[in-house]
Amino acid sequence: MPAPLRSLLAEPRPPGAPPLSWRDWLLTAVCAGAALLEGALRPGQPGGVVAVLLAAGLAPVLLIRRSRPLLAVTVAFGATLIAPAFTGGVKAEEGALVYLLVVLYALFRWGSGREAALGLLVVMVKQVAALALSQEPPGDTAGGTAITIAVFALGAAVRYRSGARARELDQVRATERERLARDLHDTVAHHVSAMAIRAQAGLATAGTRPDAATDALRLIENEARQALAEMRTVLRALRTDEPDTPRLADLSGLAAGAGPPVEIEVGAGLGAVAPATGAAVYRIVQEAVTNARRHARGATHIRVRVTAEESRVRLRVEDDGAAPGPRATIEGYGVSGMRERAELLGGTCVAGPGPERGWHVEAVLPS
Repeated sequence: MPAPLRSLLAEPRPPGAPPLSWRDWLLTAVCAGAALLEGALRPGQPGGVVAVLLAAGLAPVLLIRRSRPLLAVTVAFGATLIAPAFTGGVKAEEGALVYLLVVLYALFRWGSGREAALGLLVVMVKQVAALALSQEPPGDTAGGTAITIAVFALGAAVRYRSGARARELDQVRATERERLARDLHDTVAHHVSAMAIRAQAGLATAGTRPDAATDALRLIENEARQALAEMRTVLRALRTDEPDTPRLADLSGLAAGAGPPVEIEVGAGLGAVAPATGAAVYRIVQEAVTNARRHARGATHIRVRVTAEESRVRLRVEDDGAAPGPRATIEGYGVSGMRERAELLGGTCVAGPGPERGWHVEAVLPS
């Protein structure tokens, strides 16, 4: 498969699609009402009652043009292809169906790459079939194809511009966070230097002036308090996408969501786990559960078990999906990330197919 086509098919849906609102309902009502009004005012229009009902009945596809653009295009163009069979070979006038251009625009603006490719194929098949069945002359087919390409290009251009704008904003945020990180470094270095100087002064005068040593400790405490407060302020700004560090108590939230049900069992004796270990446990379980929901074929159950063993925390995530195929043995970035996080804390993490079914992830971390 050529690289450009593979890249197109792998393109996800763009974020930020507006939810269904009253404006969409109003647009649908206006388009359907306009078609019915035209039918009432022009009783002798081509296609008759069937053409009027088609133009009015297809208006609801506008409601799903962003959430399910491929379905909207397939229904709309499939219906316009078969409609002439019920109107004696007479197709509905394009003026009554002009709102379908909005559906075509939404396909390339809000659909995934695979949906856009399949939708384009649906439109091409409809155009070729209409020409072969003599539903419209070649000139109209060429004109309609040109308009379709223009609408597709407009949707793709707006999508690209929106993505470029989002990337620009992400770059600005990354630059600002880098500056904040530098400020944090300077702040910590300043306070640590001040504490070191106070400590040296206290040690030098501890033998002859105990009160001076006590004052130095008070100053060191004050400097440390200020450093911690400023660090928290800057880190809060850096973590705008994740304001709170996850904990073991947050594991229960991973059971929610679509996919196989998740059973989470947290053993006793985990109250004194270090925050870094608790966050690592949460992240590893989150990644493992997400992978199981996405890739475990036929899985009906996902089990998570976290237990305390002396000075260690052991977690295990397993599903009952079908036996993994050859591709399942190839490690992705998620598995590598779980292993790296565990090793940074002095632990281990292994992932692989189970002895009979499913995929198992097991990690051991210091508590």
